[in-house]
Amino acid sequence: MLEPLRQGLPPVDPTAVSGSASCGLPARFDAVRGARTFTRSTLTQWGLDERFDDVALVVSELVTNALRHALPDDSRPGGGSGGEPEPPVRLHLMRWSTRLVCAVRDPSEDRPSGSFAPAETDQNCDLESGRGLFLVDSYSDSWGWHPLAGRLTGKVVWALFSLQD
Repeated sequence: MLEPLRQGLPPVDPTAVSGSASCGLPARFDAVRGARTFTRSTLTQWGLDERFDDVALVVSELVTNALRHALPDDSRPGGGSGGEPEPPVRLHLMRWSTRLVCAVRDPSEDRPSGSFAPAETDQNCDLESGRGLFLVDSYSDSWGWHPLAGRLTGKVVWALFSLQD
C-alpha cells in the first residue's frame, strides 16, 4: 500500500518510517468513533498528542466519506448483512520524522465523493453534509487519492500533516 501512496507525496525515504499502525473498520457509523479512539491511542504512543484534534477531524471525515459513499449498497451502514471476512474500510497511520500520513482504504475505485466546488460550498455553507473534503483540505497540509493496484481493489484517500522536528 505504501508504494502508490508515496507516488502522490513529496519524496520520502521508506526506511525512515518511524511508525505505522492500521485498523479495520466495520460498515457501521460507530466505526468513526473507533477510528478516533485508534488515532488517539496511536498518536499518544508516538508522542503526538498535540496533533490529535486536527488529525482526528480529518480521520473522521475520511472514514465517514468511505462509509457513506464508497461501500456497495449491501454493506453500507443500514444496508444488508455485509458479512465480509475483512472489514471493508481500513485506516492506516504512518509517521516519518517530519510528516504524518492518514490513509483510508475503501473498496470503491471512484474518485472520493463529497468533493467540493467553491460555488457549491458557498450555496450550502449551512449543510453538515458535503463539507468533508473541504475540511480535510483545510486541516491537513495536503491530501489526495489513488486507485489501488494488484490484488487489492478500491482506492486510498490520504492526508498529510507536517510535523516539527
